[in-house]
Amino acid sequence: MAYDLKNVANRKVILGLSGGVDSAVAALLLKQAGARIEALHMTNWEDDDGYCTAAEDLQDARRVSEALDIPLHHANFAADYRERVFAYFLDEYRAGRTPNPDVLCNREIKFGAFRRYAKRLGAELLATGHYARTAKLAGRTALLKGADSDKDQSYFLHAVSSEALSETVFPLGGLNKTEVRRLAREHGLRVHDKKDSTGICFIGERPFREFLSTFIPASPGPIRTPDGAEIGRHQGLMHYTLGQRQGLGIGGRRDSTDAPWYVVAKVPADNALIVDQGDSELLYSLGLTATEPSWIGTAPRHLETGLSLAAKVRYRQPDQRCRILGRADGAIEVTFDRPQRAVAPGQFVVFYDGDCCLGGATIDSLIPAAGSPTTAVTAAG
Repeated sequence: MAYDLKNVANRKVILGLSGGVDSAVAALLLKQAGARIEALHMTNWEDDDGYCTAAEDLQDARRVSEALDIPLHHANFAADYRERVFAYFLDEYRAGRTPNPDVLCNREIKFGAFRRYAKRLGAELLATGHYARTAKLAGRTALLKGADSDKDQSYFLHAVSSEALSETVFPLGGLNKTEVRRLAREHGLRVHDKKDSTGICFIGERPFREFLSTFIPASPGPIRTPDGAEIGRHQGLMHYTLGQRQGLGIGGRRDSTDAPWYVVAKVPADNALIVDQGDSELLYSLGLTATEPSWIGTAPRHLETGLSLAAKVRYRQPDQRCRILGRADGAIEVTFDRPQRAVAPGQFVVFYDGDCCLGGATIDSLIPAAGSPTTAVTAAG
């Protein structure tokens, strides 16, 4: 069954304590609700290169656990992370796609390796600082959006199993970020004003192009317009994504207008980056094909004949109405009511029925809204 804070009293709950304000307040709320709470801090990246904040985060986790008088455990899942998340991350970039490692971080680490370790510690329930909720619907545990629409993290949790969600508490699901920081400040938690973590999941903020180049050799190639004219050189397709404007190095050309240039396609077969000016129609897609669907519980009814839902193709995007159809080969065809801008293969399309997150799939190829300049970036690159 799914649990909220009314159901945690006297139950052993293992909380993922990152050292940030969200998990700190989650610990506070669990403690107030009478849970027998213990915290588990994860180390998932070990390279000490000046950018990873793992050591600082561990110290903050210790301070929070001491302030709240809860036991703190520490586990190293770096090998799991490299094998199950980072290897995929690099493979996707090599294929010319734009991966989202946060989804795999949740499925493989936070609700995979962490969950197994917590059970060995005797956990009855797990808890995290995610902004999401669960509910019991039609006999299964469903994933719901967090109450704070700006912080809702259901998009990143769509690949977590219903079984794992049934054992998980999301104490922040009904709160907004302002309330979370206020609670932390009022209860003297030093992390109340700590900056939210960004960048690559568990790796943090760093010069991304330099970081990626240490694992994948750069392969420069031509930057072309949709009609095939070469107007510059790129530093490797892995460094660009559809819709990107910054860092192209082609501004101020005499033979063009002052309108900004955007990446509209990548062509791995030719190692070519395709760019166009302004709000080009080539940035828009009528639909997409997605593979490797992951459903929370079972697949939606009538998937094989088509059904109307809402979807997001990126985090924090407003819900977009669409029609989805399950194919015999397991892929999903998605047709949007309105063309979508800068949809990136390798990212995830996540499906919703109201506040309920049904699951998602990996974006594989696009249905362009206009003639495509030999563009489609697929799994095969």
